[in-house]
Amino acid sequence: MGKLVIRDLVAKIPVIQGGMGVGVSLSKLAGNVAKCGGVGIISTAQIGYQEKGFEEHPIETNLKAIEKHIKRAKEIAQGGVVGVNIMVATKKYEEYVKAAVKAGVDLIISGAGLPTRLPELVEKSKTKIAPIVSSIKSANVICKLWDRKYKRCPDLVVIEGPKAGGHLGFSYEELQTITQEQYEDEIKGIIQVVESFGEKYDYHIPIVTAGGIYDVQDMKHAMELGVDGVQVATRFVTTYECDASDAYKQAYIDAKQEEIQIVKSPVGMPGRAIHNAFIEETEKEPVKIKKCLQCLEHCKQKDIPYCITNALINAVKGKVSQGLIFCGANAWRAKKIEHVSDIMKEFSGYMTV
Repeated sequence: MGKLVIRDLVAKIPVIQGGMGVGVSLSKLAGNVAKCGGVGIISTAQIGYQEKGFEEHPIETNLKAIEKHIKRAKEIAQGGVVGVNIMVATKKYEEYVKAAVKAGVDLIISGAGLPTRLPELVEKSKTKIAPIVSSIKSANVICKLWDRKYKRCPDLVVIEGPKAGGHLGFSYEELQTITQEQYEDEIKGIIQVVESFGEKYDYHIPIVTAGGIYDVQDMKHAMELGVDGVQVATRFVTTYECDASDAYKQAYIDAKQEEIQIVKSPVGMPGRAIHNAFIEETEKEPVKIKKCLQCLEHCKQKDIPYCITNALINAVKGKVSQGLIFCGANAWRAKKIEHVSDIMKEFSGYMTV
């Protein structure tokens, strides 16, 4: 009871640390979460941004960094479960998936689009695969497609709700109007869809819910909806082990609830971020883009107000007033820097709360 079982992978505490790019969840954070009994997730979004040659050859540099960070995270994890989050919208998505599989990653979580080809890209490997869905419709579409085309079901499903950070799988209108109660009904509907495919394949497909889960009370409430675990991202930013700069972490601690806003990302999706000078300035005047760093498939350089890669790199390195600070709806609740081990200990007690 209480474990998260994804086929032959077992996490003692049913908590997945959400993938956060650029450079917020790399090997240090993911490795430590895995070591403490959760599932640690490395974000592959511009994962090689600190490496030599990134500006000249971003994709090749990222592919090498995927192997490096998976290896390093596994060393820290000491047998714990290490995964990656690879956005479907990533340029050369297939190559990123293959690089992660080759490096021996345990799990690939994939959203920002529907990962329709993911099963064939991990074929004959031990890597488990999980789509991120936000609606009954998207859960139905991906499960049906994998069933029809690949004769398989997901190894895990992540339901990402409207309180999540970064890019969101909702329209602006939905984000303004959807209530917690309405979304919980959606979660129950997604569980029914996923369970029906699990029955067909005689496998209990574990489901985790994400978005707005900050403490053990939030986790308990989420688990009572009938899911097998939770995905938590924002809470792990303000840890000693997080891969972001101290200034980035401090921006979360300093953030007030009213400063957390929905922004329009250059890639056309709504996102959640901390209001700052960068957001104000780019709303008034676009930033000239000197060079494309090959991050997302559908980015049209001539039409966007700023380069999202540069904005996220500035932020994670600590130039917070010149960058985009993605966060979840509860970032304002961060009050201190803490250790991953203490957070995981708190979450491990969800059954006794």
